[in-house]
Amino acid sequence: MSQIDDLPPLREVIRKYDLAPRKSLGQNFLFDLNLTARIARAAGPLDEATVIEIGPGPGGLTRALLATGAKRVIAVERDDRAIPALEDIARHYPGRLEIVHGDAIDFDPARMLNGARAKIVANLPYNIATLLLTGWLTADPWPPWFDMMVLMFQREVAERIVAQENDDAYGRLGVLANWRAETKILFDIAPGAFVPPPKVTSSVVRLVPRAKPLPCPRRALEQVAAAAFNQRRKMLRQSLKPLGVDPALLTEAAGIDPTRRAETVPISGFVAMANRLSELKQP
Repeated sequence: MSQIDDLPPLREVIRKYDLAPRKSLGQNFLFDLNLTARIARAAGPLDEATVIEIGPGPGGLTRALLATGAKRVIAVERDDRAIPALEDIARHYPGRLEIVHGDAIDFDPARMLNGARAKIVANLPYNIATLLLTGWLTADPWPPWFDMMVLMFQREVAERIVAQENDDAYGRLGVLANWRAETKILFDIAPGAFVPPPKVTSSVVRLVPRAKPLPCPRRALEQVAAAAFNQRRKMLRQSLKPLGVDPALLTEAAGIDPTRRAETVPISGFVAMANRLSELKQP
């Protein structure tokens, strides 16, 4: 492992501040600074960028982002124990690291960005990763305040994010993610790279917001996808009944055979059904 700066190795930081990872916070620390630098580089040129990092912990990725040249990093950390370690990094990179001590779920970046755009780069805490991603993907108005996300997930979640029709992992998350963003799994990270090692492989995913997603009321799309995938083994003519309208009206609008199942329907089909649902629900 090579050093990216002259700050102490992360293992020393952990010992100094008694930062043993806590399962209750979904913490799995990545000590390999070569890997954290690879994640930082995946976000593209950072020289003029503001980066939002969620759950920095002892600051391995934070240091990589700053060493790679990020103009400004806003690190949101809930764990009291990690704040002194992050403050050490802030002193080493004066004026470039801002620490927000709080819960990422309640964090509103707008008040700190003042209309500027940002990139989100993070090794997300596993226990809130999907919740955070869904919140960012449902931001309104769209395009959102971020112009890229480079995020780490458990491999299973990553596959759900990038999944398209006829993929085994295709579901509600894949519909939402790929409707609003271009998604790609960049690379995997083995469990042994983390402390403590998780039971599964992790994957780094890049999501780039689409400037003009297919026109569709977001809430209606979420409703159609939820109904279709809640009973994914059933035909659409059955699974869409909970929406309170005749499923045939929805599938006809999309040019889809009502005997098909949800996993075979492309995002354009879900969009067409959502638009029709919105029309039918209007007073």
